[in-house]
Amino acid sequence: MKNSLWAYWLILLGMFVVVIMLLVQNLTTSNTQDYYLIKELTEAALVDAVDYSYYRFYGEIRINKEKFYESFLRRFSETASTSTEYTVSFYGIYEAPPKVSVEIKSKSNSFTVAGDSKSFDMVERINGILEGNVIG
Repeated sequence: MKNSLWAYWLILLGMFVVVIMLLVQNLTTSNTQDYYLIKELTEAALVDAVDYSYYRFYGEIRINKEKFYESFLRRFSETASTSTEYTVSFYGIYEAPPKVSVEIKSKSNSFTVAGDSKSFDMVERINGILEGNVIG
């Protein structure tokens, strides 16, 4: 009977640790992870938005703004955390030469410790320029 009681306490302790880890996980998303996520999404959306018919006709790289918006927001919504509130802003979108500036503000959940309420807000900004080989 004693050994089974220790097993129950061990299982209860394991469940307690898992719950604490899940609660802390929402607050420990690092700035570096968000930066690389936005960098990869911007690069992929720029490549998706290339207007190949314009490139074949004029020999210059150009993107379609609407296609960039659509691709970026679709990819971001697939990978973003559901427990965080995001605000996505686009600045300085140029079709030719292709340049984009993206800003994402994330507002995480607030938590209270000893009567003090804390929340962590992050702002990530990235500029992307698409370059290609020029034959001339």
